[in-house]
Amino acid sequence: MGLYQEIKEDFSNAYKNDPALNSKLDFLFNYPGVWAVAWYRIANKLYKSNFKRFARMIMGLNQIFTHIDIHPAATIGKRVFIDHGTGVVIGETAIIEDDVLIYQGVTLGGVSLTHGKRHPTIKRGVVLGAGAKVLGNITIGEFSKIGANSVVVKEVPDCSTAIGIPAHVIEKGRCKDPFMHNMLPDINKEMFEYMLKRVAILEHILVEDNKELLEQDLELEHIYESFIKSMKS
Repeated sequence: MGLYQEIKEDFSNAYKNDPALNSKLDFLFNYPGVWAVAWYRIANKLYKSNFKRFARMIMGLNQIFTHIDIHPAATIGKRVFIDHGTGVVIGETAIIEDDVLIYQGVTLGGVSLTHGKRHPTIKRGVVLGAGAKVLGNITIGEFSKIGANSVVVKEVPDCSTAIGIPAHVIEKGRCKDPFMHNMLPDINKEMFEYMLKRVAILEHILVEDNKELLEQDLELEHIYESFIKSMKS
């Protein structure tokens, strides 16, 4: 596929990913993510043709106008859509495969100053929630979803949902489900509720020797062990 066809496909793809897009005129003022990817494709061709300084200049100007920072050496596949886009950073050795959806504030960053592959690989069909930080040479598996403001420093398997700081996988094997940010669990809240229940039970045990309370405490202990095990997996 030629450069023109790739850019045309990027523009067409925006209609599939944003129901707020009503006319072609909207592209001019309201879709910096689409323009950023379009300019990246031009700069990437130049970079590969050894016009590296010119390519960096183009993406520098792109950053000024769109507030999206993409290194021209990064690898971005087909139909990648950056929604809103402000604050998105994509590093030099990042690899983004086809049909990835990226919301504002996402960072695909490195954690090493050495040369070589130091940025993430984002596989096909991934959704990166607003403000998510994916750091280091790790892989986010196909059709996985990263919750808003999560910090991902470990690999995420295919068809998984990861949330938190640092991010933990909370669901596996659900490839085609829509990404509902409002339905993601609050891990800190669940842990706090567990601790309150555990303290209440232990207080009752100290006051009276209650077999039923002891059984409840053992049940909570089992839930806690399962929770910790899932966090480490």
